[in-house]
Amino acid sequence: MTRSLQAVAYRRPSVLESAGSGRHLGLETSRGATPSGPADHPRFFSGFLTDPQPASAALLAVADVAAARYHQPLLRASLDPVVTGNGDRLRFESFSGCGGVYARLDVLAPGLDGGEVGQGTTNVDVNNPLREALSRIGSDDPLHLRVGPEELAVTTLDGPVVEKKVPLPDRWLRGFAEAQVIAAGFDLRAELPAAEAVRFLRTLPRTAGRGAAAGPHWVVPAGRTLRPATRPLPGAVCLPGPARLEAFRRVLRHATALRVYGPAVTGAAATASAWEAVLPGMRLTLTLSPDTSRGFSGEGGVLHALATPEAAEDAELIAVLLAWEPRVDIADLAAASGLTAERVRVALVRLGTSGRVGYDTAEAAYFHRELPYDAARVERHNPRLRSARDLVAAGAVRVDGAIGTVTAGDGHVHRVRDQAGVLSCSCLWWARHRGGRGPCKHALAVRIVRRGGAGEHARIPDGAAHAGGDGSGAARTDGGAR
Repeated sequence: MTRSLQAVAYRRPSVLESAGSGRHLGLETSRGATPSGPADHPRFFSGFLTDPQPASAALLAVADVAAARYHQPLLRASLDPVVTGNGDRLRFESFSGCGGVYARLDVLAPGLDGGEVGQGTTNVDVNNPLREALSRIGSDDPLHLRVGPEELAVTTLDGPVVEKKVPLPDRWLRGFAEAQVIAAGFDLRAELPAAEAVRFLRTLPRTAGRGAAAGPHWVVPAGRTLRPATRPLPGAVCLPGPARLEAFRRVLRHATALRVYGPAVTGAAATASAWEAVLPGMRLTLTLSPDTSRGFSGEGGVLHALATPEAAEDAELIAVLLAWEPRVDIADLAAASGLTAERVRVALVRLGTSGRVGYDTAEAAYFHRELPYDAARVERHNPRLRSARDLVAAGAVRVDGAIGTVTAGDGHVHRVRDQAGVLSCSCLWWARHRGGRGPCKHALAVRIVRRGGAGEHARIPDGAAHAGGDGSGAARTDGGAR
């Protein structure tokens, strides 16, 4: 498993302090991106949280996911959450150490009071003393929130006094990209009122099951609640690894509703899903990979976009037009860029590989943020894409009409068939997954050759944007990709 270390430097540790009749929560920022360029310690907000106790609990839930490994619970992770200011809201994001759970807290305009929200993205320090202090926030405690250094600190302090070395495995980088592609294929499947939401979440196991109990769980909407199902009935939603919703327990008593998102179920295979706790002025969303032992990093949803040469140029154009919008309007981008809406979507998928856009299931829209990830690195370390390009470079691909022939290094010949733009293959990977985990390397190689020769516009085949159901690639969250 390839990984690197990222130095995350802060002016001082984040801290919760008592001041007069209230408290001050100071979240320290690291180097980040802003509309005016990179900044060492950007400042995004200074004002009050309208509901301090739910906000503190939700922020702790995001930190819980950042520190968790659900596949191997005895190991700890240590990735600080990311904060994005989108002008009208603050978004706090994290990824579990095992790569199978993506968490996001959206603090919306009604949840903020008395300050303007800036624009940009950076890491925030959430340390153990701060976690302990946040857990003791009372319901009547006024809470002033500062995201970024104090005004005096901006002008008078030189150099960082706190530095962390954070491991960044490649699967985390790919996971952020795959999670937003998968979520773009979700629809709202159920909404539970507060009492039913609490009842349902409290019935879930707190530890991972074994054997049959560890397999995919299914739930189906039944009036104002959800009931378990033994198989994926029409309208069902997969709940893969119910114990991975443990972070919701921090916010249960503050939740006003629970919303459930997922793809249309077309078979018995487990799918990803998103679970959103609606809080006063906020939303806390947990997106789960199709299995506890399977991370988002190899789901394969981005492979089609990465394999198209025009998508790289389109992404560069679209990147210039992004302006930290909380909701990216594809029609507006298409009009401004002169591209079709479909090419804009593919460009956004590609931008997602470097963390430059995320996807909000509640608003069914992309949003702009800038994570410190290198798109070229994500592409370079994607094993199936790398193998497909090696096959093309070796001259192992021949295309004759709707049939592509790929001769592997061991001499085996694989035939790739094009049916209405969707490629199938005679290889073992396709036989096992039927495209449910994204394209195999042979299909990717054929697509690269076809697009390189004919300049065909990129099109994500039906199901690729919905690959959250069955993704592809890495078989285990704590192991390498296939």
